[in-house]
Amino acid sequence: MRKKGGFKDPSFFLCIFVERFLQMINSVRNTVLSILNKNNYGYISPADFNLYAKQAQLDIFEDYFYQYNYQVNAENARRSGTGLADIKKGYEEVINLFSRIDFLSSLGGQSFSAPTETTTGFDYYLLNNIFIYTITIATGQNTSVLANQLEDNTKDFNALGVKVGDVVVNTTTNTSAQVIGIALPDTLILDADIFTVVGQDYILYDGQRGVNEAEKVTNNKILMLNSSLLTTPTEMFPAYTENGDILTLYPNSITSFGQVRCQYIRYPADPQWTYVQLLGGEPSFDQSQPDFQDFELPLDDEPTLVNKILQYAGMSIREIQAVQFAQSEENIETQSEK
Repeated sequence: MRKKGGFKDPSFFLCIFVERFLQMINSVRNTVLSILNKNNYGYISPADFNLYAKQAQLDIFEDYFYQYNYQVNAENARRSGTGLADIKKGYEEVINLFSRIDFLSSLGGQSFSAPTETTTGFDYYLLNNIFIYTITIATGQNTSVLANQLEDNTKDFNALGVKVGDVVVNTTTNTSAQVIGIALPDTLILDADIFTVVGQDYILYDGQRGVNEAEKVTNNKILMLNSSLLTTPTEMFPAYTENGDILTLYPNSITSFGQVRCQYIRYPADPQWTYVQLLGGEPSFDQSQPDFQDFELPLDDEPTLVNKILQYAGMSIREIQAVQFAQSEENIETQSEK
């Protein structure tokens, strides 16, 4: 988490205070334009602003990990004082906002897709853990369509030992949900609505027993592991290799959607300042547009966003004064953090 700092001009802070009730991205854009106009540095279009905003957010996002590692190393070296004890925790909390757990889509055989915008809704920045579900409680088809429920009148889920936390996978649609309750012996309450028509196939996995973490290995190491019966991966001790966006799971019995679950850090969504065009030609902020997306960073990062966007804008419009101004403000903020 960043400390508030940066611009010393009181009008800057007044601008932020007045516009807190608006979306953060609009507040940032208005501040950037105000500084550019005040100093006759030029103008940036909405398209250019969105481009600079995306890069600025990504810069700050990646800096979270650098700062977090710095704090961890300082703590390990016993160089962090008691006054800085909460800084690492603050970075952990921010990074955790981007943490997700999703099942991975099968690509056929033992290959699975890493998290992407197409498969899970988000591209991954960092893969943390891969978990394999190995115990199947039941398979079947739903016999009715109920919102956020699985009904199978051929089953007695109580007798099967189903419990909260178990995982239901609709293998017809490749969707999944967790069990959050048992409504009736043949009806489970789910945390997502995954059954849309009668007769869809499902697998019910044990969500506690038989959930094993896969070890990431290199392509060379997996060849060595598979060369001996003593070291070859098993469902109890699984492994995986990563080649681009393709994860290959071992042993080769791991093939189904719903068997592989990934905990990962996603990229922040690309910010989009959206607008309607007024008669005079000026764009007017309109957050009701379908592609609107606010920044996904804490409000404390707003001054840093402004500084970085000014740097990119200054380089684009060839105004070295704007770049130097933004860099000096960012340096002041960095020093205040230290």
